[in-house]
Amino acid sequence: MNRNGFAYWQAQRESLEESRTAGYVSDDVDWARKHGYGSQITAKDDRQRRHNPNIAYHASLSAAQRRKYDAAMDGGLDAPVITAELPRGGTVKKREGGCVAESEKQLYGDVRGWFRADKVAGSLQALYVPKIMADTKFTTALSAWSQCMDRAGHPFTNPGAARQAAAQQSLQMGAARAFRAERDLAVADATCARNTSLRAIGKERENHYIKELPSAYRRALNLSRAFQHRALQRAAALASPRT
Repeated sequence: MNRNGFAYWQAQRESLEESRTAGYVSDDVDWARKHGYGSQITAKDDRQRRHNPNIAYHASLSAAQRRKYDAAMDGGLDAPVITAELPRGGTVKKREGGCVAESEKQLYGDVRGWFRADKVAGSLQALYVPKIMADTKFTTALSAWSQCMDRAGHPFTNPGAARQAAAQQSLQMGAARAFRAERDLAVADATCARNTSLRAIGKERENHYIKELPSAYRRALNLSRAFQHRALQRAAALASPRT
């Protein structure tokens, strides 16, 4: 963007600890004790997005300069379009141009191959997650988790319901009190997940049903992971490590 005559500010990166994702359920009790379900991390990200200096800078430009900025960023409306067909139907598209395409090429090499593999891989959960949720091993572990939570004074049938309750509490309490309640609930959730092996069983069942996917989908998933691995290696050579 600088070479094209525009200023551009990089977003502040999350720490390694902050960027951890829980997925369906987390059994990391220490993380839950510190961050709850991560509401404060999410709030910080939201504040950074709202105060992104690039938005104010873009708005300060003249109409003609904004068009040039957009063209520099992603090629603008005239940029080539990449498409990916999804397993359950439908098509997703993205522009392939400007500084975004240049940086993606530097990270992934084959931008079109990466985009198509990534979008197919990202849509596969819809094919195997319902099977996991109906799997006897998983439902048995989930029932044990629910009983554990009930004994701890938190009668929820699944981790999603617990997280939703924590989010609802934040609307009804002051910030400090709501976060204490969120943290207590998240610690109980993670403790029960660890004691019942819910996360481990869920991961094992996920791997089982991924292996049952059609070979073309498994290839797309493996290709997406390979692209991601190579991109992480290239990024590590360009940027300082996160702490």
